Amino acid sequence: MRSQCLVYLLLAGLAYGQAAPPATPPATGAPAPQSTAPVPAAPDKAPEVKVAPDDAVITLKGFCADTTLQGDACKTAITRAQFEKVVDALQPGMAPPLRRQLASRYAQVLKMSTAAEKRGLDKQPTFEEKMFFMRMQVLAQALSGAIQEDSAKLTDDEIADYYKKNAATYEQATFQRIFVPHAKQIPPPPAKPKPAATAGATAGAKASEASEKTSPPPQPTEAQKKAAEDAMTKLATTLQARAAKGEDFDKLQKEAFTAAGLPGNAINTKVEKARRSSLPPNHQAVMDLKEGEVSDVISDPNGGHYIYKLVAKETITLEAATPDIRKTLSTQRYRDSMQGFQKDVDLNDAYFGAARGPGMPPPPRGARPSPDHAPDPD
Repeated sequence: MRSQCLVYLLLAGLAYGQAAPPATPPATGAPAPQSTAPVPAAPDKAPEVKVAPDDAVITLKGFCADTTLQGDACKTAITRAQFEKVVDALQPGMAPPLRRQLASRYAQVLKMSTAAEKRGLDKQPTFEEKMFFMRMQVLAQALSGAIQEDSAKLTDDEIADYYKKNAATYEQATFQRIFVPHAKQIPPPPAKPKPAATAGATAGAKASEASEKTSPPPQPTEAQKKAAEDAMTKLATTLQARAAKGEDFDKLQKEAFTAAGLPGNAINTKVEKARRSSLPPNHQAVMDLKEGEVSDVISDPNGGHYIYKLVAKETITLEAATPDIRKTLSTQRYRDSMQGFQKDVDLNDAYFGAARGPGMPPPPRGARPSPDHAPDPD
């Protein structure tokens, strides 16, 4: 959405300069014809159409700078070179469908901006202020791109030094892991048999009986919930001791799910190519286990209990880690550079109102801002 807004902003500025027709406009404004030589094409692709840089790709009929021209003589042609200059400035490598949308928008904005100038709308007091702010936006985006490019310029020594200092980050391991659910499934109480209805049962009694059949089962009590959680905590401790003695993890995992009331749903115990950063924070210590060593029980308040066994561990080579390191360092450098533009700014709360912190309710709804002062949704 931000790039689309930029498209609109820049097109508005470029429109008037494109209004004059080219010195030698093509007769029809149509693309150059295809070569007469047969050109093989893939079955799923249309034949390529060659368009020269000076060929028109957008033709506006009945729209021209010279108001004395009438009929077919009045038209404005935008050449491929002119259009691609705009495309490259806005978004290099723009996809064909988006180019077509941009071309339609280009033509619309070109006509509208010219009509606006004829009305003198560019002389309104707010026009210069808007253009001033738009210029700042374009420059800020240009600077952001330049900083991003600079942040990506990393030497081999910088990458190797980061790899050496963060060697633990590039370890990957294969584990076996047992998951013990947080609590047992509490079965609903058995349904009580209903007494046979008497011959003289009223319609109201039958309706009451039907309501009882559809009523939800009673919810477990807090005491039942705690007992179910305690049972699984105790089981996790027992399974950890058995795993440490060498018992099979798949067998123990099945026992855990059966005890939890989930028979037949046991999960795979194998975890491959785990990185320290891919594990939850309170699980990352298992990367320091020795091969064959079993961890203590790791409990998550709501998730359950986990038991790990380290099967194998290796360190990713510098060559394999380089793309990840390059991305990490460039992102960090870009973030550090941008923070310099975001700090040391004081806003007058007496004018703007107090800043809303996380979780604070939004301000009460009032009159909506006018279009001239509406904030950009992006």
